[in-house]
Amino acid sequence: MLNWEEYNTEEAIAPTTPKAQPEVVAETAAQMSEVAEAAPMPNLNDGVAADAEAVAKMAKNIDRAKSAVGQIDVAPGLEELEMGAARVSVDEKAMINCRADLNQLVPFKYDWAWQKYIDGCANHWMPQEINMTADVATWKDPEGLSDDERRIVMRSLGYFSTADSLVANNLVLAIYRLITNPECRQYLLRQAFEEAIHTHAYQYCIESLGMDEGEVFNMYREVPSVAAKATWSLSHTHSLSDPNFRTGTLETDQELLRNLIGFYCVTEGIFFYCGFTQILSMGRRNKMTGVAEQFQYILRDESMHLNFGIDVINQIKLENPNLWTAEFQQEAIQMILEGTELEIAYARDTMPRGVLGMNAAMMEEYLQFISNRRLNQVGLPEQFPGAQNPFPWMSEIMDLRKEKNFFETRVIEYQTGGALTWD
Repeated sequence: MLNWEEYNTEEAIAPTTPKAQPEVVAETAAQMSEVAEAAPMPNLNDGVAADAEAVAKMAKNIDRAKSAVGQIDVAPGLEELEMGAARVSVDEKAMINCRADLNQLVPFKYDWAWQKYIDGCANHWMPQEINMTADVATWKDPEGLSDDERRIVMRSLGYFSTADSLVANNLVLAIYRLITNPECRQYLLRQAFEEAIHTHAYQYCIESLGMDEGEVFNMYREVPSVAAKATWSLSHTHSLSDPNFRTGTLETDQELLRNLIGFYCVTEGIFFYCGFTQILSMGRRNKMTGVAEQFQYILRDESMHLNFGIDVINQIKLENPNLWTAEFQQEAIQMILEGTELEIAYARDTMPRGVLGMNAAMMEEYLQFISNRRLNQVGLPEQFPGAQNPFPWMSEIMDLRKEKNFFETRVIEYQTGGALTWD
């Protein structure tokens, strides 16, 4: 049996001498070499007759690992981390094209971004917390819903089940990489997780109701009014997903800003509102209450996503006023108007007749009202003077508190993290 005293450290393969580097690099290399030489051999014969060949193989593997550690050239990694460099100050932080260390979360420059991350965590929920029993009974009952109401449920789940996946892809593959502020990135990570929860929620509704999953999940390619919105979103966000895309020029910085406007102001800021209003109006009439409750919590999350995106857009404008040219402003207006028209077309498709106390004409005014808000939020002039909100109750729903009725609706088989036991 080998022990510490009997282990001959001189047999360990000597590490190579690191290349001539600054003192901190040489010192770190020497420390790593000492760790490699001092590592004890494991006890290979603790009461069990080990196969000689297996023992030799393990010893060889350990020697190979010790040799590799000893030969690590630490200089490149330390240079990338700028060992010994001054600590990041608030003034060095920027929303885009920041050269400061992105791994240093604090000190915060944008307290609003960190607060939104904290608020998002406080709003955490999971789809299984919502009881779908009544919805299943209503959906299976031939008299439970009218044809128009069923059309709304199907269209809403069809669009949203893939829309949030498109949103998550843009977040993970593009925006996170190009926003160079750590506290904003922290919120983006939370948002990406919430998008996954939303996709989960739609899947949970579709599965619970026994819908044709192939039909629902393919609506974004088969139903024209749904496909048009998905196509528009992809056309305004796909360029940034190219891993070779980099900001740093007027053209590329404007392309990022264009993506953010299309992503936050239109996809999350306009395209979600017709379907959400329809489903929540159904819930107000005590129909499909489980689906409506899922949408309540999703809408609350999306409202925070929207507000965060507006803050990011405005902060980029503030730090890079050269991007916000008159020509670019006109382009942004055009994007928001196009999004409004697409959502109006979706409203007409999903509500060919009056239903749930609303109709396509009322929804058109509501979407024009929403469009004016989006324009105002990014400092652009309203395009629909006098547009009013015919659904003031929507504002109340967005302020919903999670504790409101979860104790009555939680599925008993579902366990939150705090209820789990660990062996």
